[in-house]
Parts: sequence; C-alpha cells; structure tokens
Amino acid sequence: MKLALFFTLGMSLKKWEQVGMFDREIKPYKKLAGAFYERTYFITYGGDDDLGYSEVLGQNIIVLPKKYSWMPDKMYSFFIPFAYSKELKNCDILKTNQMAGSWAAVLAKWMYGKKLLLRAGYQWSINAKGWGAGAIKNRIIYLAELVAYRYADAISVTSDEASAYIEKRYKIDAAKIDLVSNYVDTDLFRPIEEQKIKNSVCFVGRLEKEKNLFALFEAIKDTGLNLVLFGSGKFEKELKDLAQKLSIKVDFRGNVRNDLLPQELNKCEIFILPSLYEGNPKVMLEAMSCALPVIGTKVQGIANILVHKKNGYLCDVSASSLKEALMDLAGDKDLQKKIGDEARQYVLENCSLEKILEKEKKIIQKMS
Repeated sequence: MKLALFFTLGMSLKKWEQVGMFDREIKPYKKLAGAFYERTYFITYGGDDDLGYSEVLGQNIIVLPKKYSWMPDKMYSFFIPFAYSKELKNCDILKTNQMAGSWAAVLAKWMYGKKLLLRAGYQWSINAKGWGAGAIKNRIIYLAELVAYRYADAISVTSDEASAYIEKRYKIDAAKIDLVSNYVDTDLFRPIEEQKIKNSVCFVGRLEKEKNLFALFEAIKDTGLNLVLFGSGKFEKELKDLAQKLSIKVDFRGNVRNDLLPQELNKCEIFILPSLYEGNPKVMLEAMSCALPVIGTKVQGIANILVHKKNGYLCDVSASSLKEALMDLAGDKDLQKKIGDEARQYVLENCSLEKILEKEKKIIQKMS
C-alpha cells in the first residue's frame, strides 16, 4: 500500500527539527516504510529545505514540499490535491497528522476516491476555546471538524473522552473511532543512571497560557525547589520576569532534541505537567517511561492516564494545589520510587512504539 501523510497546517520537516520533534515524529513512518507501506508521501508546508531531509528519511519516504512559496499556507492547503494529483491518485490511504489542515485530505478523498484515516491527537474545537478564539473562528473550526469526521473512513483518537466527544457532538458511529495513544520509544526513554539535580522539578512543553506555568511559578515560591523548563513560546519573557519577581530558581533550557531529552529528564527528580487541558501529552508519557514520578493536573488528557499515588500524582490547577503536591511528593522518596516504577510499567504495557504500530496496522487493514 501507499500512504500520503498530510502535515498539520503550516508545519514542515524543518519546523519539526527546530522544536526538537523530528526524530520522534518520523520514527513510526520509518518503521513502517517498506515493511508495511510500499511508499509514504510526506505532504509538508516547507519549501525546498524539506527536500534536504530525504536522505535521512530513506528511499521509501518521499517529501512533497510546498509548491507555491508565495501562497499563504491556508490558501495553499486547498491547492494541495491539485498540486500533487499524480501522487495522490497513486495512493491507497490518506492520513492527516492533526485536524488543522485536514480539509486538504478530505478534498483529495472526494477527488480521487481514496480511503481517509483522520488522526486527532487533540480536539481542535476544545483547544480553540481554551486559546480564547472568537465566535467566527470557533464556528469555522466546528465546521472543519464536522466535515472531516463525517467523511473519514476511520478516526484515530488518543482518549476515551475524545471518542465520546466526537460521538456526541458530531453524531459519529463509535465503530468508526479507534483509540490509539501517542507512542513512546521505550528503548530511548528509559531510566538512566544520571547525577540528579538536587530538589529539581522539570517541565517540557510550549511556554503558552494553557500550560498554566504562571500558577506553577507561584507554587514553586518558598519551596526550595529548582524548576527546569524545556521548551519555548510567546510567554517566555513574561515568565522570566515573574521568576525574577518571585525570586525563584528557574533554569530556562529552550528546545531540546527528542533524542537528547531522556538524558535531561533523568537528571531531574520530579516531572510536572500543570496544564489547564491536554490531548494525550507525549512529554508526560516520555517522562513516565524514564520512571520519573509525575505530577499532573486533574484535566482531560492527564487524569485518564494518571492514577493518584499509583502511577502519578494528581492535583488541581491552582497554585496552592500544585504547591501541596510538590511538597508532598518532594518529601517522600519512597512514594517517588513507587510512582516512577508504576509509570514505567504503564507506558511499556500501553504506549510502546511496537504496540501503537500494530494498532495502526489493524486500522488500515480494516479500512482496506
């Protein structure tokens, strides 16, 4: 079979590399290339720079970069089925990477009569409300999801909550939806003997509003804990100013390549994800795979993975609740060890790359 993967609107291989996601994102497709898919097309929004990754990807993965560099990405997304008509006619399966830009794949399905696997790692409409999107944008996103879900031949989601949301809001048959967690490379993300940073708590992710980092900074105050942040985002300056104002120790590390992240995670004592909402957080699963004790908030995407004081530690999103969780877990080494061991076992049993690829193979075979 031949697969066409439609990248998320505006995304490119170069951007994947810049934010440290490249190795993690391409690994499943490299595993399947040749063995399951005779050929895979990566339809990206990058320019000729993306062609430079062809050697790394191998001969079974073909990069189809943005053809018209002058065209805005949103406009170009509607031209993709025409720009690469020859390749798309030759495909068996079309797949989206996320919901944003999914209409390009839907159009290609209509035009060429191909099967469509719609991947929704998170619900765009839910996240848009969290971002404060206006009424018009929320309506457009609703319509984009409605059309995509209705015309998809199969839908891959990362949680039972997402499945229930799609069934109820868009009246989609449950038989069309499959639960497939984000994968973790458990050989890469594993416990490693590293010198721990004393009293350290780490966070990995975008420095954005939904990650609730301002509350985390308030929680860290007067705890004696050192916060290590991996990632970048538009609130970086405001967070640096707040850290100085609160006189807390925060080490801003910036983006780190995914293959270097396990070593950094293993240097820390606790991982925390204080988000206001999540889809199926890869960074949390990767920290769990390293046997780090994880603190997470009681929100969708986290609370369905963590069991309090078993494979994680759950708390509310407020600064006071985050502080209580941090102090409780930081002061109990036995609980840290217990939670870390259970977390590693959970990922091995549910999220290993091999298990996730087998699930995708079954979905594709069901569609064929």
